[in-house]
Amino acid sequence: MLPLGNDGLMNGSNQNQNFKSPPVNAMGRAFDPDATSDERTYALFMHLALLAHLVISIIAIIIPIIMWAVKKGESPFLDDHGREAINFQISLLIWSFVFAILAVPIGFMTCGVGFVIALVPYVLGLVGMIQASIAANRGEFYRYPMTIRFLH
Repeated sequence: MLPLGNDGLMNGSNQNQNFKSPPVNAMGRAFDPDATSDERTYALFMHLALLAHLVISIIAIIIPIIMWAVKKGESPFLDDHGREAINFQISLLIWSFVFAILAVPIGFMTCGVGFVIALVPYVLGLVGMIQASIAANRGEFYRYPMTIRFLH
């Protein structure tokens, strides 16, 4: 077996010479040193759009789509955060349906206790939204857990 290089490829051969990884801050997180304060705030609001689920669920998906479409060409930072927020919103909707369907039979088998698993996507959404918002405000890149990558 050939040893892996620093780039994770066999023999350390870099097949994509144009790829440049972002710098890493003191906490070990990738960040964009060129992200302005306005870009960081805009990215923060793209993630906070998840709060629109409290009003009408479909708005929570539409808000980051519109925000991302408007600004994706202006900044790679906003493009990345916009794609991540949209992917998470769609994934969260799918996970909500899956957990709701699973909660019914499990809830009946456990005399109602299993209905609690229907709350898992909401907790995941809340925690993920807070972490992503903090990362965006710091100028860091963020990847939500359990997210299906629809937009690359």
